[in-house]
Amino acid sequence: MPPSQGLRLMAIHAHPDDESSKGAATMAAYVDAGAEVMVVTCTGGERGDILNAAAGELAHAHRDLPGVRRGEMAEAARVLGIEHRWLGYVDSGLPQGDPLPDLPFGAFASQPVEIASAGLIKLIREFRPHVITTYDENGGYPHPDHIHAHKLALFSFEHAANPRMYPHLGDAWEVRKLYYDRAFAPDRFRALHYAMIDAGYESPYTERVKRWEEDQQDQMFSWVSPHTTTTQVHCADYFSKRDQALLAHRTQIDPEGFFFAVPEHIYAEHWPWEDYTLITSKVSTELPESDLFAGLR
Repeated sequence: MPPSQGLRLMAIHAHPDDESSKGAATMAAYVDAGAEVMVVTCTGGERGDILNAAAGELAHAHRDLPGVRRGEMAEAARVLGIEHRWLGYVDSGLPQGDPLPDLPFGAFASQPVEIASAGLIKLIREFRPHVITTYDENGGYPHPDHIHAHKLALFSFEHAANPRMYPHLGDAWEVRKLYYDRAFAPDRFRALHYAMIDAGYESPYTERVKRWEEDQQDQMFSWVSPHTTTTQVHCADYFSKRDQALLAHRTQIDPEGFFFAVPEHIYAEHWPWEDYTLITSKVSTELPESDLFAGLR
């Protein structure tokens, strides 16, 4: 990672823990290189499930889940060395059923984009990021809050630069580059699958890889948008920080679960990157990239 003093990166996420499962090692690497990194979390994760029954705060979580999630987020931010801001909206939950039920009253995903973006535009104009990362049009996975966070990010990326829009929210600022996170890139899971088999481990991705190899349109995860990876940030030295940040979200992250299915040394040797798709750039850059700030240094 080249020295990155004076450069600023903003990552826009839906819930506390999303920042640690998507792009965390990249952020930690840039912080160590001298960049300023801010995570904006749109909701408090109030309607999330308690996914780790062994969590020490389990009883507390049942009494005050929003409070516990704020504490977990603060710990993850400390581990990664990032700045953090809450946008302040209420988690929409993950609707289940056919047909899907209406969203809860006041939920984040039901807020008009033009209104909900105001707080994000204010943060962009205050922090003045050169680069923003967020989810693709399917939200990375199709949670209504992830999809809405995507919409807010695109709207704010465009309108934060327009001095006629929201003039009371600060001086206009043009973000130079916008990326989609590719945490669910099929190529990564296939590479890790075969690396685990070759090393004598049981792969957790066997069925997904089989389906994808039989049908390349399957994309392994049904919700993954077929974007091309343009940018891979080498950040294997920060995978341990990523894992520490994930574990800070102890009510949501099972230490024996999906995110820890691949040993760190397998990750580091066979897929030492985090993956992104460059969607918009106001500066000249050459693809493929190995740096989110390519063209800005």
